[in-house]
Amino acid sequence: MHYVSSKSILSKNNGMNLYRGCSHGCIYCDSRSEIYGMDHKFEDIAVKENSLELLKKELIKRQPAMIGTGAMTDPYIPLEKRLEYVRKSLKLIYRYGFGFTCITKSDLILRDLDLLKKINEKSRAVVQMTLTTADDELCRIIEPNVCPTSRRVEVLETLNEADIPTVVWLCPILPYINDTEDNINSILDYCIDTNVHGIFCFQMGLTLRKGNREYFYENLDKHFPGLKERYITEFGNDYEIPSPNNAQLMRIFKKRTHEHGILNEFGEIFEYLHEFPSKSVQSKLI
Repeated sequence: MHYVSSKSILSKNNGMNLYRGCSHGCIYCDSRSEIYGMDHKFEDIAVKENSLELLKKELIKRQPAMIGTGAMTDPYIPLEKRLEYVRKSLKLIYRYGFGFTCITKSDLILRDLDLLKKINEKSRAVVQMTLTTADDELCRIIEPNVCPTSRRVEVLETLNEADIPTVVWLCPILPYINDTEDNINSILDYCIDTNVHGIFCFQMGLTLRKGNREYFYENLDKHFPGLKERYITEFGNDYEIPSPNNAQLMRIFKKRTHEHGILNEFGEIFEYLHEFPSKSVQSKLI
């Protein structure tokens, strides 16, 4: 890790990244792509040392809204356990009456359940959890340095019991690896059982471009010998890599989410995540 100074912390849409880079090691991660212009090794995480100061200044100036994080870097990387930048941000978000949502694969988020509950009482806190495979052994291969799926499901159960709404990212689905009916149905079972509000699934497949393609192929050679050559033959240098089972898997996804009243259109889910439902509950400053 290394420290950097940032000129700003919140985007115009109230998104933030306290860290840049990640140590989860997911073999498919798009954030490795060269298009994002990262000038350091992906695992050498840049910590924005002045982010909390910048966040406080922005929260004072802006109208209350949902603050989001996790689009580029999982905020609950192992470093967060020691540095507590997310936890300190949550205190500011609660203090100034904002809402919060984040995307993560980590059970470390339960450390901050007390703050999530306080924010949710005042406005809204939504946790977005990524699930790609119901098989923990496969999970340890494609997402090696973060808790396995079974533990993430336990996190969803705990959040549901605490009345914290959740959204699941059912992606990416890797052709010839996790693109099976059994896998998709098992993940949907988890989502139904834990009462998730919505599921993001744009299509069954993944995206590859310069930067993340090379890392992905390196891991295919390591864990799935011969599969890289199949990808190259079938997809070349395409950005979108669809599963050959996409049509059938999407039918299953649409049918089961509709049957159980789970949001499945990304426009509706994004609208829900950005909606700021201010509540009349009065809270003391932390």
